[in-house]
Order: sequence, then C-alpha cells, then structure tokens
Amino acid sequence: MNTKWVSMWGNAMSIAEHHPESYAKDITLRYPVYAPFSGSGLRFTFDNYCGKEAVTITGATVALAAFSYPTKPDLSCPLKSETLCDITFHGETSVTLAAGATLQSDDVSLAVPAGSTLCVSIYFADFTLMQSAVLITGPLSKGYFSLGDVTHEAALPLDTSKVNSWFYFLSNIDILTDENNHAILCYGDSITAQSWPDYLSLRLREEGISNASVIRRAASGTRVLRQYECITYDSYGLKGTNRFHHEVPTAGAATLIIQQGINDIIHPVGIGVNPFRPMSDLPTADELIDGLKWYIEEGKKLGYRVFLGTLLPIYGWRTYAPFRDDLRNAVNDWMRNTTDADGCIDFDLALRDFANPAAFREGFDSGDHLHPSEAAYQAMADAIPQKFLKGVS
Repeated sequence: MNTKWVSMWGNAMSIAEHHPESYAKDITLRYPVYAPFSGSGLRFTFDNYCGKEAVTITGATVALAAFSYPTKPDLSCPLKSETLCDITFHGETSVTLAAGATLQSDDVSLAVPAGSTLCVSIYFADFTLMQSAVLITGPLSKGYFSLGDVTHEAALPLDTSKVNSWFYFLSNIDILTDENNHAILCYGDSITAQSWPDYLSLRLREEGISNASVIRRAASGTRVLRQYECITYDSYGLKGTNRFHHEVPTAGAATLIIQQGINDIIHPVGIGVNPFRPMSDLPTADELIDGLKWYIEEGKKLGYRVFLGTLLPIYGWRTYAPFRDDLRNAVNDWMRNTTDADGCIDFDLALRDFANPAAFREGFDSGDHLHPSEAAYQAMADAIPQKFLKGVS
C-alpha cells in the first residue's frame, strides 16, 4: 500500500542568465522525468523563488511517456494520451506565483510503474519572465519547449519545438509510494548540476537498489559563502545560507551528499582584473570549513545522514595558482578526517592523476580543467560506497 510521499525527481532553483529576450509568451515546456519506483499519486512543486515578477502557469499536465529512460527521446517527446492528467491548484488549472513564491499542486492520481518515464508539460499564455530556472545536463536530464499550447498533445510538433537544458519553475515531484522508499539528495554547484547524479540513478538501477531516488539540488557557479549582486553574474546563483533551507528539506529524504566549495576558491581574482571578483572574497580554509560545518549541522537537524564529497582537481584552470590548490587540499584533508559528517566520498582520489594529483587523470578532464568528462562523472557515481546509499526510513 502506498502511504508515504517521497521526492522522485528534483532540482535546485537558481537564476537564469539575463538576456534582452528573457520573456516568453505562448510557449509550452515539456520535461521527461525518470521514475525510480512505483506509486499511485503525484504532486508537483512550482517555484518562482528567484523570479523578480509574478508568473502565471496557464495550464500543466502529466502523463506516462511513450518511451522509458535510458532510451533517449526524440524531439517529439511522445506521451501516452490515455494517461494524460491535468495538474491543478486548489481545483483550478491555472495559477499565479508571486515573485519569490513556491507552490505545491493538488495531488494527481496516476499509476506510475517503477522505471517508467513521465512527461510534465507546462504552458504560459502571456509574457512571462523566464528567470527562476536551473541549467541541468546528464543522461536522464533533457527538456524541450514548443510554441503554442501543446500540453495535451501526444507529441510535440517537430517544426516548432526545440531541445532545452534549462529547467524553469518546476523544482520537485513527489510520488505516493511504499514506506521503504527514500530519496538521496545531491547538493552542489555545476559539477553536481551536470552528469554524476544521473549516473548514480543508473547505477542504482543496475545494482538492483530499487528503493532510492536521486534528487539533484545544484546550481552552476554557486558558492558556499558568497553570491553576486550584479546582473553580470547573478546567474551564478545564491550562496549557501540563501539556498540550503529552500532546497534541502525534501519529502522522504534520508541522505545528503554535499560536493561544493571549489567556486569559493577559484572565483576571486582581484578588482584590477574584474570589479565583481575581489580577492577579499577568497575564504581561508577555516572559513570554508565553517561553511561546510553549517551545512552538516543543518542537514542533521533535518534528520539526514550527511556525507561530504572532496573537491576535484583544478590544475590548468584559467585562475589556477598553487595557493588555490593548497586551499583545496586543506579543505579536502579536513573532509577526509572530520567526524562531524557521517562519511567522506573521495571524488578527488577517484579522478586525480596518479603522477600529478593537482590534475585530472587522463580521460577525466572535460577540457576546461575544472569540470569532469562524462567518463569521470561515471567514475564519481561509482566512487560512492554502496553502504552510503542505503537510507534510514
């Protein structure tokens, strides 16, 4: 019997990069979403947390997809029309979210088989500031938009649709499921906004761990201790104290994996180089560690087991300097030895070069010397001890 609400999919909510064309009208977003376990009901969180204006969702629907991940959908992103359901809000199909507001939908009754894929479609009829969003990539993370209202269409029209990696306004999906199921939260910056959480979901599936979902709470450019207050860099997101309590409390969560801190180290360059990136933003090791300790304390208040992921190599990155690597190593050494957290996942050890530990191993560098390659993201997912993935329900 399904008696427990558990998050089956989720993202952070951050700030879309400012462009003159930041408004959209008469547009449908469609997001295919992997369902790791079965359930009988759904509820959706729509989030204008980072928006500066009210937005109106004219209509939204959910249906079982006509394909299942890890099969990659084509541009039509087809769904099974016989399963299509309207998403409502206090019984209404349309709702307005004020700037900064978050809203959960009514419960939707839908039988969801484990391993299936859902299609969530959201339509905006009027001019909408597309600001509250997050950029996500990975083998299970793909979005689409289409011109016009196609929320009830079985397939997106190819000539007026396009792939899109930005996830707007939709921040969480809960499923009514078995008591044994739980969520694993992956919290961080662009490295976590990219592929390793998706590979972790696929790993769980391959290993037969069928009672855990992987929820990504990550936004590119984010730092533990600082955030930008200018439109040049505001898409680099919110600092930890402004993110954590909005993102981390999650239905059915049991485990929190934190992999963040590298942007605190690499961003400051001095106002002579960039007026928005003073060297005064560079933390000491103790300051950055204190920020991570705060995460741990707040996570434990929520009843979660909290694990830390070490910071990855940065040798060759455009702001690399030995003093930055010394700071990274000091924070990593603390992570490996602290008893404040429930454990450490040594992503650095799994990805670094044996001869030059400051650099990525051959084949593990995406090319920018900061972000891992797809093979490295797979290695990150594989580096997590299985015992860390078994939740306490």
